[in-house]
Formats: sequence, C-alpha cells, structure tokens
Amino acid sequence: MSNEAVAARSRSMAVPEAIVALSGRLLRVEHRAIQGLMFLLSALILLNVVTRYSGYPIYWIDESAVYSVVWLTFIGASAMTRMRLDFAVTMLTERFSERGAAIFRVIATLGVILFGIALGVMCWLWLDPVGIAQAGFDAREYAGQSFNFIYTERTQTLNWPTWVIYLIMPIFAVSMTLHALANLFEDLGLVARQELPGFAANADGVVN
Repeated sequence: MSNEAVAARSRSMAVPEAIVALSGRLLRVEHRAIQGLMFLLSALILLNVVTRYSGYPIYWIDESAVYSVVWLTFIGASAMTRMRLDFAVTMLTERFSERGAAIFRVIATLGVILFGIALGVMCWLWLDPVGIAQAGFDAREYAGQSFNFIYTERTQTLNWPTWVIYLIMPIFAVSMTLHALANLFEDLGLVARQELPGFAANADGVVN
C-alpha cells in the first residue's frame, strides 16, 4: 500500500475516531448532569414535604421538580442511546444469524440518526434563532412579526422564560445524534468498541 493510500485511510478514520471521542466526553458530562439533577430532584421533593407538613408550602417547588424531571429524562435518554440501553424489540432479530442481527443493528442506528436530525430541524424552525436575531432579540417585535410567542412566554411560578426550559430539546437532538453516530461507527467496524466507565455494561445482542 502506497504512502498516499495510507495517508488517505488515516484521514478517513480520523472523523469517526473524533466523533467517538467527542461522544465519550459528552457522555461523561451527561453522567455528572444526571447525578446533579437526581440530587436536585430529591432535595426539592424532600423540601416540598417538609414545608407542606410544617404549614408553609413553597409554591414554586412543584414546578421546579417537574422541570428537573423533564431535563433528567432527556439527558438520561441521550446517555442511554450511547450505552445501547434504549428499548428494543428482539422477537425477530434474535432469530437471525449474527451477520443478520448486525445488519439490522446498523439499520436501527440509522433510524435513530434520522430521528435526531429531524428533531434538530424541527427545533431550528421552532426556536428560529435567525428570526429572533433579525428582530434584534426583541421578543415582542419578533412575536408580532412571526406569531411565534415562545420568547414572550414565561413559566407560571418561577417566572422564567420558557425558551430556557425548551432548550433541552435541541440539546437532546444534537447529543442523541452524536451518540448514534458513535454507535454506527462501532457497528460498522470503523472504530473499536469503546468501554464506558462509570456506567452499566452495554446490553449485547439487541438491535439498538
């Protein structure tokens, strides 16, 4: 094999390796975020019980707990995608040969990637960062022009801008797509299967 061919092969392998490495770093961040959100959720529930029992309930705790669960769910779903712990139906694929199961695993992973890309496009159209920028980041002017009131709405008790809460959707779309790409490169044999320290062992033998 010539030096040019070796160099071209090295360049072609650099992208999958970079994506897998980036996915691994993101997974570690998600691990910490999951731990933090679980601690926060437990603390909010405990505080809610104590304040209600004492006769001085804090009105914004319920909403805070709900949003904590929402963020925890999406971040956890993204991490589960990389760990291959997402749900899978194996009644058909478990009867295939090893090669057939591998092919369907690639197909399933491609489906996850397409879903992540579609969700990302939907979030782009929904949040419309270009439109709000063209309006000078004036939420009222943007709402009047586009009839998109996402930047003028606020949460009921916390009085936070709702778009801050909704940011988990595009974050999830990007992170899930990145993890699915890493899984795809592993399934295609472009990158060696990675160990995921700090998490449960991968679920083998399933199409996910």
